[in-house]
Amino acid sequence: MKKGYILSLDQGTTSSRAILFGMDGQPVASSRKEFGQIFPKPGWVEHDPEEIWATQAGVAAETLTRAGVDSSGVAGIGITNQRETTVVWNRRTGKPVYNAIVWQDRRTADYCDFLKEEGLADMIADRTGLIVDAYFSATKVRWILENVSGTREAAERGELAFGTIDTWLVWNLTGGRLHVTDVSNASRTMLFNIRTMEWDRELLSLFGIPESVLPEVRSSSEVYGLTSGIFGSQIPVSGIAGDQQAALFGQMCVGQGMVKNTYGTGCFMMMNTGSMPMKSHNRLLTTVAWKIGNETTYALEGSIFIGGAVVQWLRDGLGIIRQSSEVEDLASQVGSSDGVFFVPAFAGLGAPYWNQHARGIITGLTRGSTAAHIARAALESIAYQTLDVLLAMEKDSGLKIKELRVDGGATVNSRLMQFQADLLRADVVRSGITETTALGAAFLAGLSTGFWKGIDELRSLWQAGIIFSPEMQPGEAEILVGGWHRAVRAAGKWADDH
Repeated sequence: MKKGYILSLDQGTTSSRAILFGMDGQPVASSRKEFGQIFPKPGWVEHDPEEIWATQAGVAAETLTRAGVDSSGVAGIGITNQRETTVVWNRRTGKPVYNAIVWQDRRTADYCDFLKEEGLADMIADRTGLIVDAYFSATKVRWILENVSGTREAAERGELAFGTIDTWLVWNLTGGRLHVTDVSNASRTMLFNIRTMEWDRELLSLFGIPESVLPEVRSSSEVYGLTSGIFGSQIPVSGIAGDQQAALFGQMCVGQGMVKNTYGTGCFMMMNTGSMPMKSHNRLLTTVAWKIGNETTYALEGSIFIGGAVVQWLRDGLGIIRQSSEVEDLASQVGSSDGVFFVPAFAGLGAPYWNQHARGIITGLTRGSTAAHIARAALESIAYQTLDVLLAMEKDSGLKIKELRVDGGATVNSRLMQFQADLLRADVVRSGITETTALGAAFLAGLSTGFWKGIDELRSLWQAGIIFSPEMQPGEAEILVGGWHRAVRAAGKWADDH
């Protein structure tokens, strides 16, 4: 049978999805399933790794069934994943020793403060490109080894394996034969030296993590191995990238200086900085974008912890909407937020503030404030946070960003995208395919199997959708941004007094 498809597995923070792409880069079929969020204590966030695997395997099979495609027609599997989320499992049984500790989890914040007080932040940043924060994997692995009975000894005996979610999926897809990750995910662990492109032994020693638990680091586009037959015939697993790097590739931001923003659970802006890591002086992260063949591409990144998740909170926490899709209608009941600002620091503040003790705050409430004002302020917080990151990126790069390519669930909200363009004073280009994260993983998988011939062919497949250009008067935007920064300062003051 002609292998006419690439299967993309997109394992996210709140759901697992699978999308089947044809040779034209268009989705043929897809399936999605949410899974449980576990909150054992305030600031702690966990997932059940076995539920992640079950939902991901389930939606993959369902997608092939929906498309009427036999697994023998799939040329390769691309994997993209929530990054930094940490799983440790027993190599013999394949069973996790503890729940996955999610990237949003704050339990190691005090230990991160200790590292900074010990003067280790600059050394860690020089090697990893990262800011010391509970966000990254290293302190999560350390916590498991320190707090889960018997794990330290088992790790020292070489019985345990650590991985980010890509590694966990590949392990299960290949029946435990492969323990690998790619450079983009490795660069988010705070254990990987982005200059030598190897695990850093001094950092492993600092965090007390035995080298034996680590996966082998590979490129982002190669045939790692074959599935163990769970889909019927064996399929090559042939592309891996963390979700934000995959979105950058899916948006075809393959030229130096090109920028994308993904609006998912969080928001993540990335700029392609070319073949050399660019050090940030404005509290952004330096990260590996991808490695194809022998060529490594780097990026600057600004990470916003709570983007679309603020809408989920309006639904599940506050109960002012029944479905996430209702938020646009509710917000549009008022012409503005009337001075209400919502800083959704539920998991601290990410770039460019990096305040892990900040918590969510709503300011400017009056007797006339309604659910609609709060909904509008919640949506607008996504755009304000994006502006803060873009300004930092412009300072670091010395470039005036005139175009922002956008993707992810919240981009379907045209009102939000227009507000974003107004704040940025730049064109916001919504991709013709909103699922560019999955598309990027598919592109990487297809390149390594010869399904697509090269970057030029991929460029021809990328399509712009709607372009939003600034309409608001600059003075009006400045007043709004001033109010936002006042609210952020209030959230910071709350954290300082903790």
